Amino acid sequence: MKISILAAAAALMAGACSAQAANIEFWYGNTGAAEKAIQDQCAAFNAAQSAHHVTCVGQGSYEVSMQKAIAAFRAKNHPVLIQFFDAGTLDLMLSDAVVPVQDVLPEVKWDNYIAGARAYYETSGGKLFAQPYNSSTLLFYTNKTELEKAGVTKTPTTWEEIIEAARKLKAAGHECPFTTDGDTWRVLEQFSARHGLPIASKHNGFDGLDGEYVFNTTFAAKHLQNLVDWRKEGLVKLNADTKAGNFTAAFNTGECAMMENSSGSYTASAKAFEGKYEITVGMAPMYKGYERHNTLVGGASIYIMKDHDKAEVEGAKAFLDFVRRPEQQMFLTAATGYVPVTNDVMDAIAKSGEANSPKYATAALGIQSMNQPRTPDTRGIRLGFYVQFRQVFMEETQKAFAGGETMQVALDNAKKRGDELLRRFEQTYNGVKMQ
Repeated sequence: MKISILAAAAALMAGACSAQAANIEFWYGNTGAAEKAIQDQCAAFNAAQSAHHVTCVGQGSYEVSMQKAIAAFRAKNHPVLIQFFDAGTLDLMLSDAVVPVQDVLPEVKWDNYIAGARAYYETSGGKLFAQPYNSSTLLFYTNKTELEKAGVTKTPTTWEEIIEAARKLKAAGHECPFTTDGDTWRVLEQFSARHGLPIASKHNGFDGLDGEYVFNTTFAAKHLQNLVDWRKEGLVKLNADTKAGNFTAAFNTGECAMMENSSGSYTASAKAFEGKYEITVGMAPMYKGYERHNTLVGGASIYIMKDHDKAEVEGAKAFLDFVRRPEQQMFLTAATGYVPVTNDVMDAIAKSGEANSPKYATAALGIQSMNQPRTPDTRGIRLGFYVQFRQVFMEETQKAFAGGETMQVALDNAKKRGDELLRRFEQTYNGVKMQ
């Protein structure tokens, strides 16, 4: 009897231990409204169950989060979950620091993810490496109130129409018709994708590490020269040209009438416009004569880092299951403007009775934009040291905007420096098979 009691007590203790909450960390890079939404989701997850507890730790930016996570992995002090942005995809895939999410959660119906959200984070064989999370894409915003004052009654949809509207705005005394920051993601990546143009050979690196940049030879070069010319004409302003010192803030205050920006900026812009202006949001503009292709997914996805015990992995799986729920995706969209990532969310929005609510304005639009016809050159970007390349591209093109050199020279220099980064990356991972 005594042995039986001890055995029963041991069993109870084992059960109690297995029921203990797994404490896991999730590192993310967002700030502002997105950070608040992430913290709210973390609190909701902890309140919804007691089997696991997640601590969500902001790192200030995607780049800092990525650097800290790799350093922590080498020091064996890394979190279970890490949010990485689009540009860091290849670095993570080849880092040996993460495990494909589809391997950890084989029971999930991954084909429920919209093609536009999953393509960027898939292996060449179609396996999802990370779970899309705060997904964004490029959209076109206008201050309808200011456009109508200048006699523009139809929202522009092409670059030709944007410049026609910009000239009317300028003639009407508007000092900032269109604004942008010239960011690589906006003026090169998203522009090239929706116009069906490659950024680099080997289908933007998906087919091997030995590719090279080609953007300096495509129509993207002409577009960037147009931006230089339109700026000289007073139709386009960069960050430094605006009173606000930031293109998004310049649009939100009414200083500038049109901009291209992430769907993730919608909530802040709409809130800033309340009681002052009417906002419109649509798909990013095309040049006439070009067939529209998909825009790329932006934002970030969540990776599971290696070398954690079973309880921690179970906690990670539970959290990923939680944020994947339609109601949680709806919350993130309403709070930030980020786009839903699974096909069932639009049905959930329709059934909610709020399908026409402004808080879901970017949902269907963002999905529609990402799900346009795609080619092997519009799947995404799989290029080594791409975070560094984005900085190189900005450095060179800003010289052209400042008048120090022509845009073509700037792009040729960016291509040269970018190719040097690619060769360094190729040497670093010599003999490593592409995912």
